[in-house]
Amino acid sequence: MPTYKEVYPPVETILEMEPEELAPFVLKHLSGSGSQQLNMHNFSVGTDPSLVEWAGSFREEVLERFVVAWRWLERELFIAPKPGEVNWSFITPRGHKILESQDFEAYQKGCLLPSEALDPVLIKNVKPLFIRGDYDTAVFQAFKELEIRVREKAGLSNNTLGTDLMRNAFSKDKGVLTDQGASKGERIARMELFAGAIGAFKNPNSHRRVALSDPKEASDIIHLANQLFRIVESIDV
Repeated sequence: MPTYKEVYPPVETILEMEPEELAPFVLKHLSGSGSQQLNMHNFSVGTDPSLVEWAGSFREEVLERFVVAWRWLERELFIAPKPGEVNWSFITPRGHKILESQDFEAYQKGCLLPSEALDPVLIKNVKPLFIRGDYDTAVFQAFKELEIRVREKAGLSNNTLGTDLMRNAFSKDKGVLTDQGASKGERIARMELFAGAIGAFKNPNSHRRVALSDPKEASDIIHLANQLFRIVESIDV
C-alpha cells in the first residue's frame, strides 16, 4: 500500500480542500490498498505509521477530512456498502471507471451544475459544453436558450432579439409576460433583470471572445440563466 506522502498533497493543502477535491485522492488511496473490501473505521483510525509521520500534529484534522471525503464518495456512488457485510464497503463499477479514466476533473466540473437543478434544455445543450471546459460557449448557449424560451412564451417575432426582446416581452405596461398585478417598480425591475442579463452575458459573447476561464464563475452565470428560466415557466399567458 502506498504511503500517505506518496498519495496526498501536503497536509497544509489537505486542510484547505473541499470534500470533492480531496475525494479523488482518497479513492485512489483505497484502490491501492490491495483489498476488495474497505472499512471506514479502519481507514479513519489513523494508526498507520506513514500517516502519523506525514500528518504530524494535524492528524485528527486530516482524519476528519478523510471521513467527510469518504461520505462524499458514498453519496456519488463511487463506493457503496458491501452486501451482507456490516461496516464494509467496496469500490463500485462507477468508481473503477472514474479511476481508469482519471476523469475526476470533468466529474467535479459537472458537480458545479447538478442536473437535478437545471432546466432540461440546459442539461441537454449547455452542461456538455461546460464539462468540456468551453465556458464562453456554455454561457452564450444558456442565454441563447433563455432568449428562445422568452420569445416562444411571449409569441414574438424571430426578428426581435436580445435586450429588445426582453424589454418587449416584459414591458411594464404591455408586456405579454408582465405581471400587471405587481407594482410599477417591480415590473420595471423584472424587465431590467432580463434585459440586463441578456446584455451582460449573451451579447458580449456574440461579438467577441470573452475568455471566461473560471468554472465556478461560469456555473454561477448559468445558474442565473436557470433561475430566469424558472421565472418564465412560472408565468401563465
